[in-house]
Amino acid sequence: MASGERARYWQYPELPGVDLLHAHYVRKAFARHTHETFVFAAITEGVEAFHHHDDLVHAGPGQIALVNPDTPHTGHAGVPEGWTYRTIYPDAEIVRSIAADTLALRGSVGFTSPVVDDPYAARLVVGVHRAAEEGNALAADSLLRLVTARLLRSHGGPITPLPPRSAGARNAARAREVLEGRMAEPPTLERLAAELDTSPFALLRSFREAYGMPPHTWLTDARVRRARQLLDAGVPPAEAAAVVGFTDQSHLNRHFTRSVGVPPGAYQRARGGGKRARPGGAGSPGGSGLSGGPGCLGGSG
Repeated sequence: MASGERARYWQYPELPGVDLLHAHYVRKAFARHTHETFVFAAITEGVEAFHHHDDLVHAGPGQIALVNPDTPHTGHAGVPEGWTYRTIYPDAEIVRSIAADTLALRGSVGFTSPVVDDPYAARLVVGVHRAAEEGNALAADSLLRLVTARLLRSHGGPITPLPPRSAGARNAARAREVLEGRMAEPPTLERLAAELDTSPFALLRSFREAYGMPPHTWLTDARVRRARQLLDAGVPPAEAAAVVGFTDQSHLNRHFTRSVGVPPGAYQRARGGGKRARPGGAGSPGGSGLSGGPGCLGGSG
């Protein structure tokens, strides 16, 4: 990492379904990407800037960057000195269960603003980290639930169902299915459009409207996400690169680091995947000091 940049990404075994990141970045810039989890990123110093959909927003001390699952976003420093943050990545099912338990909200829930000014909630996020660092499972779990309920109550709610899909939206969904199924050997845009009986430019437009990025960018993000699943299962990085369609491991390393913030090998060791693949190895699910974190906003990281 650049001089002065530091990050620790880890999991606390007593908080299943939650990843944690504590990082300071100056020159780090994260490519447009998505997460399968929610992102709660509490800024403690400096300013982070990030594109959320098509808007450039900023988050500073006492504010929290909130990103819903599958929402395209980037991340970079908003001031010369960079930014420091503590981030929680709770699984979507955890957030849904807390919403149902505390607010009687059923079904899909999410947040309406990418940045909220809530110093108390930011302190709760920091408290989750510190409790995890101290091995205080009761406090970590309690604070996680408190901050999630508070954020949902003040800045979240049910996600409005999408209107009936247009022909373009249906083509975008079908294109996504094709790319997911043929990730290692995807068709060209022209061939993909021909298979869907549409034009390349019409498909480009509808795909971007549906998923916030063009097909080739979405495919790179999807490959990284699939690689993460393989690494979690203990698949070696070089093998994972081949399975998802990257040219070689260095190709995976470049895109993985731009989206996740840490090289595949370091990610696998922190998640414990390397340990499962090679018994007796150095991987540990309990924590790891790394030279990078999992994403821009707390991959908003």
